[in-house]
Amino acid sequence: MPSPQLDRLLQQVLLLPLLLLFLLLQPGSVLAAAQQEAVFAGGCFWCLEHDLETLPGVISAESGYSGGRIDHPTYKQVSRGGTGHAESVLVRFDPQRISYEMLLRAFWRNVDPTDAAGQFCDRGSSYRPVIFTASTEQRAAADQSLRLAQQELGQTQAIAVSIEPLQRFWPAEDYHQDYAERNPVPYRYYRWRCGRDARLDQLWGEQARGSGVWISPPATPANAG
Repeated sequence: MPSPQLDRLLQQVLLLPLLLLFLLLQPGSVLAAAQQEAVFAGGCFWCLEHDLETLPGVISAESGYSGGRIDHPTYKQVSRGGTGHAESVLVRFDPQRISYEMLLRAFWRNVDPTDAAGQFCDRGSSYRPVIFTASTEQRAAADQSLRLAQQELGQTQAIAVSIEPLQRFWPAEDYHQDYAERNPVPYRYYRWRCGRDARLDQLWGEQARGSGVWISPPATPANAG
């Protein structure tokens, strides 16, 4: 006959799997909230993927296509035009380490928000800048970020970044994934030749490529009030 101590130990061992299953099924549990997703389009997805996946709290970044009219688009189809898709990046992140609002700030400071016809040296609608939102909360945060980005830029020029509901994200071909890590020399040459960082520095100054809090420009006769 087992001792009372052994009996209690056996009960605890048997209850542990049931407790873990219960936690997994809870919508507000730590495990359920461990990962969230965001989708952005900001020109060449090689660059935006690389810029966002290095942020602390980002689990992964995946290149792909969003915002178009056809299923399972290919790079050739999207580049040729007519599909409506934009080169996009799906970001999976830990909201305990990085907020959606921080991701938005990093997105804005890695794009030229004044250019609706493409980004940097890449032209055409497949390179247009877009924030794709998957919920009313993301939409509200994106709308607020647009106002704050305009304020930080201190420009009267219209913002060209569109905010659209996410329909579906289609992963790009394998050879596009982690391109910057797998092909560092051609990637760096392409990025330099495209003038991406030079334009970001011109627009955002010290805040370029960063995810820190929004900065308001100093009050001048042109922007005071």
